[in-house]
Amino acid sequence: MVDLIEEAFRLQAFLEVHQCRFCFIGGVAVQSWGEPRLTRDIDVSLLTGLGDEQRHVDLLMGVYPPRIDDAREFALAHRVLLLRSPGGIGIDVSLAALPYEELAINRARLVELLPGRELRLCSPEDLVIMKVFAGRETDMRDARSVMVRQEGGRLDWDYIEAQMEQFADLRDDPGLMDQLRRLRSSIP
Repeated sequence: MVDLIEEAFRLQAFLEVHQCRFCFIGGVAVQSWGEPRLTRDIDVSLLTGLGDEQRHVDLLMGVYPPRIDDAREFALAHRVLLLRSPGGIGIDVSLAALPYEELAINRARLVELLPGRELRLCSPEDLVIMKVFAGRETDMRDARSVMVRQEGGRLDWDYIEAQMEQFADLRDDPGLMDQLRRLRSSIP
């Protein structure tokens, strides 16, 4: 796990040198906001906007080798760049462009993960939103662990519910809000 966090620090330094706007999401963020669990890759949301994806993809592929043969084309078509660190750790780069993604990146916080070293993580509220929206079993466990660890008034539920309502409307899925409410009501 320390190797993965060290690789995240290296990626962060690279992105900062190139003045990119980003935040770490997924398992790395769960390490801080939820119950730590094993994670095998680094997930980062990189604000590219619409139309500037190619420059960002080429920048990253100049330093990190791809995990699949057609990584560049895949990234431009699916908005996810699949890379590998020199040490063999998977790096999934979400090419962010939506207003919510920009908002989540703007709300990111520097969090001390190792003594004296901070990593830019999405907020716990945004992690809950992303995990519930993804909806897989592992994501729901992660969302619940964040809720449990951050409860006691530390989560901005108005923000979470407002964002989730927009996603439910966008996806035409009222069950998304029910899922969030069930998860929240299960917290002791």
